[in-house]
Amino acid sequence: MKWVNYIKGDKYIWAIAILLSLVSIVLVYSSSSHLAFAFKQGNTFSFLVKHLIHLGIGFFIMWTLSRIPFKYFYNSSILIFGLALILVFWAMSGGETIGGANASRWIRIAGFTFQPSELAKLALFVLLARNLVHYRDKLHSFKKSFFPILGPVILICTLILPSNFSTAAIIFMISFLIMFVGRYSLKSLGAMILIGLVSLGLFYATVTKFPNISNRVGTWKARIESFTDKSSEGNYQVNHAKTAIARGGLWGKGPGKSVQKYFLPQSSSDFIFAVIVEEYGVVGGFFVIVLYLLLLFRILRIARKSDDDFAMLMTIGLGFSIVSQAFINMSVAVNLLPVTGQTLPLISAGGSSVWMTCAAIGLILSISNSIVSPSESLGYEK
Repeated sequence: MKWVNYIKGDKYIWAIAILLSLVSIVLVYSSSSHLAFAFKQGNTFSFLVKHLIHLGIGFFIMWTLSRIPFKYFYNSSILIFGLALILVFWAMSGGETIGGANASRWIRIAGFTFQPSELAKLALFVLLARNLVHYRDKLHSFKKSFFPILGPVILICTLILPSNFSTAAIIFMISFLIMFVGRYSLKSLGAMILIGLVSLGLFYATVTKFPNISNRVGTWKARIESFTDKSSEGNYQVNHAKTAIARGGLWGKGPGKSVQKYFLPQSSSDFIFAVIVEEYGVVGGFFVIVLYLLLLFRILRIARKSDDDFAMLMTIGLGFSIVSQAFINMSVAVNLLPVTGQTLPLISAGGSSVWMTCAAIGLILSISNSIVSPSESLGYEK
């Protein structure tokens, strides 16, 4: 078919992204009942339309980036990182409260709400991949590599931590992975961990003494206490999520027949996996897990076949960011981790999360497109 010629990059990743988005369309329409009755007199269709618009914008971003040679992002990553910093500072100075979330997380642009930390995460991983290649002759020296390698990571994590600990933690861990694969010295990596722990301790001590700096520490403590104390009243969402999973059984209650979605405030985002299992059973949940594992497999395959260090590091950083977020979200739903507020990539409702996930996949597709030749085997026909 002629339209296939307009699709660039790994076709398997395109197929996985499309399948995940189709799952999201069905689930967001079903799981948005709580928000619909709270804000739209029970009209779930408006949430579906909004989600379709977000997906449409996201796939356009993915398609556009997949057609741009990845080499153009080598130096432009500096500009993108600078833009992300400006938006993060904008949110910190005058953000908006969305659904009760911390105001310093969100800004409003052209009628859309946007979470700058999502762009900052993507920009940082691309910049870090670039700097590990650009300054490879300085990686043995902690002093010479501190500013270009550790500096951006520390800056972004410091800015995001007061409003979103889980995102800052994910950024720190994925950055550590990129630097490890990029052959950053083990001594410097150890120093990075030490700096991170000391900074977190200082932040906690400071906020405890001056609570006005951030109102999130109380939330973090409550979530950890709820996770360790199963009888805690703070387990409201987790208990309903576990009930949803238990009700689902092997085959589920059927499309749209979830009951717990009416009680879960974040049923269309943070706890959408619980709704998946209640409606489609363990089989449906396993299907979603397999899709993410297949995505990880294709990402690792692309990274292994790339002969460009920048492309390889960028693929690993962006790919593991997507997949790790997915498994963190699902682990929260089944009570293996405390509540984090992380969405399920390409399935949960949301604007900035969907767009930045699509942007990350678009960059990976661009890299896959650069290493595929007519005789190559990245899932294409010869």
